[in-house]
Amino acid sequence: MDALRRNRQKPTVLVTGGAGFIGRWVVAELLRRGQYDVTVLDNLQSGSKSNLSEFIGHPRFTELIVGDVRDWALLDDIFERRSIHTVFHLAACINVQESIDEPTRVFQADVVGTFDLLERARRYNSRFVFMSTCMVYDRCSEPQGIAETSPTKPASPYAGAKLAAENMVLGYHHAYGMPVTILRPFNTYGPYQRADGEGGVVSIFCDRADRGQMLNIYGDGTQTRDLLYVEDCARFVVDAGMHPAAEGRVLNAATGRDVTINELAKVIVGDESRIAHVKHIHPQSEIPKLLGNSDRARELIGWEPVVSLEEGIARTRNHLAAANTDEGTRAGAA
Repeated sequence: MDALRRNRQKPTVLVTGGAGFIGRWVVAELLRRGQYDVTVLDNLQSGSKSNLSEFIGHPRFTELIVGDVRDWALLDDIFERRSIHTVFHLAACINVQESIDEPTRVFQADVVGTFDLLERARRYNSRFVFMSTCMVYDRCSEPQGIAETSPTKPASPYAGAKLAAENMVLGYHHAYGMPVTILRPFNTYGPYQRADGEGGVVSIFCDRADRGQMLNIYGDGTQTRDLLYVEDCARFVVDAGMHPAAEGRVLNAATGRDVTINELAKVIVGDESRIAHVKHIHPQSEIPKLLGNSDRARELIGWEPVVSLEEGIARTRNHLAAANTDEGTRAGAA
């Protein structure tokens, strides 16, 4: 097998879920650095080919493969054809509400899918970077924010599936010596994030504000979020994936600043008459406070966020406004 690998193409990184929101930015960051060829695997259930359109023709973007991480034959083909140096595993069912309504589907995608990909990475001696979530943590009780040593308490099947997959990844590290890193970014937002039910609160609020609609807040709006701009998150993912000090570690990515949903809505829309509070569908899954501590990432790999919340919101609104204008132009032409 070693001889076979030496005869294949130059080292490649595989980004699963690379046509999705964060995945798209991870691909952009990898291509910007130019160290490896980049291959994307995505089933396009929540991602979109259009997210990657600007990379078509880039000399280091090899291909977008439409398929599922649970397809063993497809994975074998990818690993045989490409010398996969690192797997950035971002593919997942991330909708909390869907995980409550359809836990089996989320378990199959997020736990079984991670296992299937781990097996391929083990066979072909690839590094494995797993994208988890801050949702695995218990409520924040430390004034300095949630650190990697803080207690976990998944409040939804989605968070439970991510935590189960984390343990599987660490199991492969300890049993087989596989180089792995687990990432727990806090609430990530920015351009290309969907503005529907699967999107984040910032993109949903920005889109509704741009369309002149009401901003609906679940509950009383005092729940807080630590909001991380997506380009900072992508840089974190690649930094951690390539840094030897991150091997075998769990790393948070956060700004260290939390904001209430009420405050966020006011920043985005300004006019409080356009803000409404609605009954929470599943209040038991709500996390009242999310404030992250990313000291470990700063100390081990030198990462820290650089984009402020105000600047990130402005960039997000500009992108959504342009997208909505294009949508209106196409509708008018039709």
